[in-house]
Formats: sequence, C-alpha cells, structure tokens
Amino acid sequence: MYLRHLQVTDFRSWEHVDLPLDRGPTVLVGPNGRGKTNLLEAVGYVATLGSHRVSSDTPLVRHGCERALVRAAVVNDDRELTVELEIAPGRANRARINRGSVGRPRDVLGILRTVLFSPEDLTLVRGDPDQRRRFLDELLVLRAPRYAGVRGEYDRVLRQRNALLKSVGKKGGGRRRSPDAAGANDPYVASTLEVWDNHLATAGAELLAARLNLVADLAPHVRSAYAGVAPDSHPVGLDYRSSLGEALPGGYGTPDGPRA
Repeated sequence: MYLRHLQVTDFRSWEHVDLPLDRGPTVLVGPNGRGKTNLLEAVGYVATLGSHRVSSDTPLVRHGCERALVRAAVVNDDRELTVELEIAPGRANRARINRGSVGRPRDVLGILRTVLFSPEDLTLVRGDPDQRRRFLDELLVLRAPRYAGVRGEYDRVLRQRNALLKSVGKKGGGRRRSPDAAGANDPYVASTLEVWDNHLATAGAELLAARLNLVADLAPHVRSAYAGVAPDSHPVGLDYRSSLGEALPGGYGTPDGPRA
C-alpha cells in the first residue's frame, strides 16, 4: 500500500496543494512554520478521520473558510482508490470513494493505513488517561474499522444519557442532590435512564473487551522493543487499569468508568 497522490484545499495553512508521490520514501524539507506537518496531518486524517494534534475538526479548516477538502489516491495491490473528505465544522462531514458518495465518512476507514510518530506521542506517558484511551481506540480502528462504529455508538449514548441527567438536575430546582437521585421518583426518568444505561453498558463492554485484547497483543512487542533500546534496564510491562477494577476481556461495564 502506498499514497500516490495528495491534494488539499483550505486545509490548515494551505489554500491549495497538489502533491504527486512515488512509491518509497518521501521527505518534506523546508523552513519551520511552512506547513510540512500540516500535510502529514492531512494524510493521517484520511487514515483515521482524526488529527493527532487537536481533538476537533475546527482548527483543520483554513482561517476564514467554511470547509476543507482532502483528497488522496491510495494504491493497494495494484488497485487504486481515491478518497475525498470534506471537513465542515458545525455540519456533517462528507466522504467520497472514487467520486461516489458513501453513507458515512467512517466507511473510508481501512483504505489507507498509516503509522505516525510525532512529539505529541509523549502524551501517552505524560498526558491524561483519555489520551491513552484515544490512542488505543485509533489502533482498534486501524486493525478493524468496525470499531469506529462501536466508539461512535458509545459516545452517542453517553451524550444522550448525560443530557437526560442534566435536564433532571435542572428540574430539581438547584438543590444539592445528584441527577440520579433527582429522577429516582419519576417512573419515566427512571425507565429512560435504565434504557440508556443498558445501551451504554453494551457498547462499553464491547469497547473495553477490544481494548483489553489489544493491550494483551501489544505487550510482547512493547517488551521486545524496550529491551532493544534499554537492554540493561528492568523489563517494561503493559496493562490496562480501569476504574472498574480488575477486568477481563468480555467484561461488563463502561470503559472509562462512571461518567455523568
């Protein structure tokens, strides 16, 4: 697999770039601040539908513009596919494959696979736990694109559940009690909350099980790589610690612990 052509319009600092590429290594050379990393970010966006530098799409659109376009021609086993992504903050992003519309942008996942090394990788060690969860989820999607749907479903249900709890809390008149307690005596709220809890637990269980399996698969590679750069050091370990306590693949619960 290799990237044969990259084209961006109004992406980050670039008004327009049309960049043909050859099979094999490509080196981008130029002064600092000229947008080299922005082009790599565009490639990564095609592969993951996300940026390694920011958590939202808004900064990806050039200042003063309403949308950005990224188009990539990918060759895999002598078959070429062209992926086009329209990034429109505040509206639904759109995607095309060979100029034909697809139902969801995540349908393009798997066409291009990338491995990225950047200074932002230090957040895996120094950053908050959500940075490490995000890293695992991106790896899951690269291995099996269907997990983009699982993560999307989990986030959607979590938003709906939190919106319900917030609305119940407001109805409580500002008294100091939890949203769960505020709706405990309301049969409709209690039944609705139970439905969202069940959906959240189902999606969360699948995501947690996948993360646990991924960590187990990564562990021997991490140990081997670390031994290669620090052979005289103590062996490094890798495990997944959840707020649920000790968890096993296929366990039941939410992958990020209780959230409201």
